[in-house]
Amino acid sequence: MTEQSNELRTGTGSDGDGDSAAPRVRLRDRDAEVRSVETAIDRLCREFAAGGTEIGDLLTFSGRPGIGKTSLLHEVRRIAKLREGTSVLFARGGERQFKEPYHVLRQLLQPVLSDLSADEFRQVMGTWEEVVGPAMGLRQPKAGARRLDPQGVRDGLDYVLTQLAPRRAPMVMIVDDLHWSDAESLSWLAKFAVRSGELPVLLVFAFREDENDWPNETQDLRRDTLGLKARKHELNRLTLSSVTDMIRAELGDKAEDAFCYEFWNVVNGNPFEAGRLLDQVREQELEPVEENSRQLRELAVDATGMTLKSWLDRLGASTLRFAWACAMLGTDIRIDLATRISTQSTEGARDSIKQLRKQRVLTQAPNGNLEFVHPLIASSIYNTMPEATRLGMHGIAAAEIENAGLGLLAASRHLVETHSGEGDDRIVKKLRRAAVEHQLIGAPEAAQRCLHRALNEPPADDIKAEVLYELGCSALLTDPGATVNQLKLALDPDEGPLRPDLRVDATFRLSEVLAHSGELGQAALVCQEAAEQTVEPAGRQRLQAASFMWHAFRKSEEDGPGRSARLGEMCRSLPGREAADRAVLAMRAWDLTLRGESSAEALALADEVLDGGRLPKGLGWTDTTWGFELPSMLGLTYIYNDRIAQAERLFADAIIQFEVAGWSGAHRGFAYFLMGLARFRRGLLAEAEDFLRRAYRISERVGQKLPLAWDAVGVLVDTLIARGRVDEAWTLANEFGFHPPYHATAMVLPDAASLYGKLLIAMKRHAGAAAALTEAGAQLEIRGWHNTVWAPWAGHLAIAIADDEPERARGYAQKAVRDARAFGTASAIGSALRLQAQVENGEQAVELLEQAVEHLGQSPAGYEHAVALVDLGAALRRVGRLEDAQEYLYQGIELAQHCSAEKLVDQARRELANYGLRPNRLEKRDFRETLSGPEWDVAKRAARGVPPQRIADELGVQLSLVNRRLAAVYRKAGSGPDGLASALGLPAEPREEQGE
Repeated sequence: MTEQSNELRTGTGSDGDGDSAAPRVRLRDRDAEVRSVETAIDRLCREFAAGGTEIGDLLTFSGRPGIGKTSLLHEVRRIAKLREGTSVLFARGGERQFKEPYHVLRQLLQPVLSDLSADEFRQVMGTWEEVVGPAMGLRQPKAGARRLDPQGVRDGLDYVLTQLAPRRAPMVMIVDDLHWSDAESLSWLAKFAVRSGELPVLLVFAFREDENDWPNETQDLRRDTLGLKARKHELNRLTLSSVTDMIRAELGDKAEDAFCYEFWNVVNGNPFEAGRLLDQVREQELEPVEENSRQLRELAVDATGMTLKSWLDRLGASTLRFAWACAMLGTDIRIDLATRISTQSTEGARDSIKQLRKQRVLTQAPNGNLEFVHPLIASSIYNTMPEATRLGMHGIAAAEIENAGLGLLAASRHLVETHSGEGDDRIVKKLRRAAVEHQLIGAPEAAQRCLHRALNEPPADDIKAEVLYELGCSALLTDPGATVNQLKLALDPDEGPLRPDLRVDATFRLSEVLAHSGELGQAALVCQEAAEQTVEPAGRQRLQAASFMWHAFRKSEEDGPGRSARLGEMCRSLPGREAADRAVLAMRAWDLTLRGESSAEALALADEVLDGGRLPKGLGWTDTTWGFELPSMLGLTYIYNDRIAQAERLFADAIIQFEVAGWSGAHRGFAYFLMGLARFRRGLLAEAEDFLRRAYRISERVGQKLPLAWDAVGVLVDTLIARGRVDEAWTLANEFGFHPPYHATAMVLPDAASLYGKLLIAMKRHAGAAAALTEAGAQLEIRGWHNTVWAPWAGHLAIAIADDEPERARGYAQKAVRDARAFGTASAIGSALRLQAQVENGEQAVELLEQAVEHLGQSPAGYEHAVALVDLGAALRRVGRLEDAQEYLYQGIELAQHCSAEKLVDQARRELANYGLRPNRLEKRDFRETLSGPEWDVAKRAARGVPPQRIADELGVQLSLVNRRLAAVYRKAGSGPDGLASALGLPAEPREEQGE
């Protein structure tokens, strides 16, 4: 190690260029820490030069205030800058700025991102420019931009750093005073540090480890930070030898050992306190001899306590006022702003700066701005401000920052610190505008601070409820509890009038949060009661529709058929096809689907909602008028009506829109759930499992066991059953309460009892399954929900009781088939027939399975079709039709492999083993590549609506062969006949009448 690398600057927060910095002295007590830094930087540079990319590391330095963390980090910066090609990013938390959103991250990233060329910038940002750009202060939000989800900003930052790090590697990212980081920056840094090893980045953090030194707002994040896996260094106090070196370097070799020993005891080896005490000794011209050592403790009190009187005595009133202005600004202090805030002349400010640098209070940074020599000095000066002075100067600071063109975001942290109780309308207006701007950069907590302060001003009586409404909406994405409380206050007449349109929206938002928290009944009631009191037709219709929507998602309902009838009447009386009208159509389409009524009618309504195959304006995924539930209902309608490809297009659009909008929390998680459900219904089980697990992980990140988690886990259990991993499904189901008394919220997945019964059948526990399925059926029948795909309880109940009550079992199986035929989709009829076959024997079972295969072959339900094929092959073998059995088993294996249904493949292989055959696994390809020429021939005709018999006649082949080819086409395309042209990318043509 070089002599130079052992020398650290003590008692300074400068970068080494300020003339008031303490002299450089050798601190032998930091040799180990410096060696650790040099080793880490050397390794980073060496391994990156050798082609390494996943070489990151994390160093942390902690200790009590003044122990030398800042000095050590300046040495880290110096060492890193000496390595050619190394990018050094630096930021410091500020005690006055820890409530300024993204303050630390902007210091870190603004310089390096601003230095990128235009092409590099676009590549680094990718699709996240509209999210990360405003948050990092690199661009203004677009006109009409929506509020950003903080999780979306964090996800965007993850992407940006993943792209940036290799381009600027090796990279050293240094954060001093991490304990004073703003919550937005700290939450990202804590998570990024976990995965920093995947990038060529060395992270170096310094912070106070004592929890009392962390703001209350970041206490939870503190635990995440301190729990990071890192090379941790706790800085201990300096040794007597090091402090003696400091004293003699400052006061000369004449300093006596006894004086140095007492000095060391008084400062307890603290470098900062040592530096301040040395200043006092020098000012008092105290000789460093033994007889003067008794005065050190008294001087130390003045050096570290720094009361208002001591600062006044030391600086004078004018200079102290300038220091107050600097303390309010925090870090990177602009001289012109400090001058105006302190109300000094330019000449007066120049004199104040000269005095403050002489007194080792301020130093000049390389960029020409000012910095405090140490954060403790800034804290000491700020804390001496009389309350009235502090409040007044914060008001001046807010005005001067805004006048300087730095915007309301920068000014708002001062606005919230100003004196309240004046009822100043201008202050309220500015705070409300600042709250909007904070939400546009993904900082809802900062927005809430502004709105709380606006309420304390207070606002005029006629806008108080409106401010409460804005406060409630500001927490929509992050704090449901706060949203509920504030919106209830906004709707309380005692809080003042609320405009009718805002009252409707506040009611809808309140119901939305209640629903997302599992309070579906309360959500529906809130909208229903408000609708009865709403005069304006559009608002009343919106609330009535919302009430219907939340009732539809409930696990149980008192008057399901009556609600459905009222919704039908509302649908028939719609005046036009505006967004509100289309919303009602979407609800009615989903209602008909749940009730198992005509699939054709449900699809006709669903298609009326769309505009050219896309969601219309006002009903988009990120539209805040209706929320994402409306397009979700529409997608679910398509899923359960065999138009899965159409649903997948909607859900893929949802994922993209949520990412672009920065809504990466529960919204994107729900989009993943919906896509997982679509993949499950289509039979792509491995893809379904991946989407559902991603949805669950996001849900757990947002909160514990939210409705989204129940939804994702419910379909995941179904997926695991289909893949043959029944034990895993059982464990997961029990963990989440999918068992009596069925605590699951079950928003859009089949009733928990129905799923539990299906799981018990897979485990051959038919007695328990029968009880669960009987309960499910009773609940669903009361509601009038007869969709046999959404909740196939009757068919599974028939299987559960077949051995003990065969006739009753047949009755339930036949009911399921009747309900399925009434609904009319190929997958519903085919699945019901397949289940019915399991309670029959011999040729009767074969006949039912042949019908099931024929129907499922015309549906996109790949897994259900595979099961029917294997079941039919097994049934044919049992009646002695071995050649037919072999053909269907081969088809079943091919399709089961496509579906990743491993247990079903094994089952079919065991059946084929009777013939001595062991078919190989087939490779998966894009579905259009898998269509053979003959399959394309039938596909193009079927897309035009040509009946199968005419296709057979035109092609000169058997009808049975056409049906088999069509089955493959429907399965691979993920759509039934109605959506086939769109799914295959064929041009839309008039469909032929199928009168034959």
